[in-house]
Amino acid sequence: MPEADQELIGRAIRCLEERYLVKRDLVNSPDLARDFARLHLTGLTYEVFAVLWLDARMRLIRYEELFRGTIDGASVHPREVVRKAIRHGACACIFAHNHPSGNPQPSAADIRLTRRLQDALSLIDVSVKDHLVVGDNGAASLAESGHL
Repeated sequence: MPEADQELIGRAIRCLEERYLVKRDLVNSPDLARDFARLHLTGLTYEVFAVLWLDARMRLIRYEELFRGTIDGASVHPREVVRKAIRHGACACIFAHNHPSGNPQPSAADIRLTRRLQDALSLIDVSVKDHLVVGDNGAASLAESGHL
């Protein structure tokens, strides 16, 4: 994709975030969180691990892409996730990452990673509300499937 097109898409996403998503309650609206993740992660040819940081009222503080990988994975470091949670003053979070293969089904590794991050963040009283896995035609929720 040409750089000019990428810049235009980035500006459009920021506009949509400001108008519709900032300071919205993302936890009580799983569809809104899912749509948000799909907006950012659908169609990428590489894996991205992102976090939606939430305040005490479960409103969005910030969306942040923390790790970028290749076509079949991204290395996620719990220490960096904890550091960012503290920096943003987050009380909770929603993880999101894409599967460039297009299949939104969480892998066993996705479930293990989520539990590991949940354990690390619990030490600083940050709760993990969900982990969304984005594919071509939707996003799977680890919370809805009973893995959280």
